[in-house]
Amino acid sequence: MAASTARIATARIKTANGRRYMTQLCKHWAHKFEVVHDENQGLVPFSPDRRCRMAADGEGLTLTIEVEDAAQLERMQEVVIDHLKRFAFREDLGEVAWTAVR
Repeated sequence: MAASTARIATARIKTANGRRYMTQLCKHWAHKFEVVHDENQGLVPFSPDRRCRMAADGEGLTLTIEVEDAAQLERMQEVVIDHLKRFAFREDLGEVAWTAVR
């Protein structure tokens, strides 16, 4: 992915279950993609031009979406949050606010 054309957005979700949710997301997507993860971080390469990076700690989960095509950014944000909320159905994560990095 060319750094100059990539669109990047990040969101921080406050939850004591960040590591668990990240692991669930990584395992879920590992059936289709070459996912790499450990207890603190994960990378889901949806395609050569779309990926999601995750970082978890005791206070929450940080999601970073990187896309080559700006038109895909909002859709990728929706996909990731939709999946996260499925795993976090016992917890109200509130409204997720994305911040454009570039």
